[in-house]
Amino acid sequence: MSETAEQHANVAGPPPGDPVRQRSTWVLRTGGLFVRQRETTIFVVAVLLLVFFTTRSSEFLSESNLTNLLSGFAAPIIIIAIGEVLLLICGEIDLSVGFVFLFAPFLMHYLIDFYGVPVLPAILISLLLGVAVGWFNGFLTVTVGVPSFITTLGTGFILYGLTLTTSNAYPANVPTAAESIGKYFASETGGYAWSAIIWAVILVAIFHVLLTRTRWGLHTVAVGGNLLGAREAGISVARIKYGSFMICGLMGAIVGLQTAFYDNTIDPSAGGFNAMFYAVVAAVIGGTAMLGGSGTIIGGFLGAIVLAILEDGLSITGVSANPYFIYLGGAILIAMFANVQLARRRAAGRG
Repeated sequence: MSETAEQHANVAGPPPGDPVRQRSTWVLRTGGLFVRQRETTIFVVAVLLLVFFTTRSSEFLSESNLTNLLSGFAAPIIIIAIGEVLLLICGEIDLSVGFVFLFAPFLMHYLIDFYGVPVLPAILISLLLGVAVGWFNGFLTVTVGVPSFITTLGTGFILYGLTLTTSNAYPANVPTAAESIGKYFASETGGYAWSAIIWAVILVAIFHVLLTRTRWGLHTVAVGGNLLGAREAGISVARIKYGSFMICGLMGAIVGLQTAFYDNTIDPSAGGFNAMFYAVVAAVIGGTAMLGGSGTIIGGFLGAIVLAILEDGLSITGVSANPYFIYLGGAILIAMFANVQLARRRAAGRG
């Protein structure tokens, strides 16, 4: 081969079948696919926060702290965020889910300790309470036509009042008969300390598949993206929205029971608006649109992880309780800003 031919071969790089070229092409394609994912930004934010707090405190990655971070804080937000993601995609919201969270364990307590209902039926009835509240919210919103913001605000206050009235605003003990089963829902210590986050991951996997791989998921996105078009296409808008409200209520009831078993007490100050707003924030910073039509369960999961890392990391590094919410609010705004900017870049790249 002449000198000129050799130089040309060197400039051209490896031949098409060369493993080096194939490997570099795969890396580029994989990297491009990763960047195009809606959850990319919040994933990067979560990793950066994890690295930051790990360098600030040696206790951050300890087993006891991780179980508290994931099972004690992240799992409830993740599970409620599943329901809120589905509703936000539909163009609706549920403000009452935190009060389903509050009332469900009290209902279990009343059924077991006051009425002698066996443990498993009592737990099942408490879970069905969430489904029933979701159905009622769907009825007022979809059938009657009351905006979901007002509907769920009203049902939330009713549930709060019922809880305070029936409990006299005093905490209650978890029924002794339920403790042996409750550890499978959530436990602060022992071999079941990871059970809450395991439930959360399983539910995320199930609803991610339902949203992305089934006709029901396609119809959910269609309803939120173009309500009139969905109706004209023959999609049962009412059924989709009723289903999403009922799923959200069920998620609230699950979290209420989990929190009671995790804390080993039923607290009338648990749940409420805080739990709901954390879940909505997790959904939104995870890429779910507030106006409907788009969103991901994985994004809500990552958003909840970010909030949990912030909550736990700021606490473990000694940030005072007074300015804590300043840091939290600022971090949420920065995460949202990064999310919006990357979304614009992805849109410009597609254009």
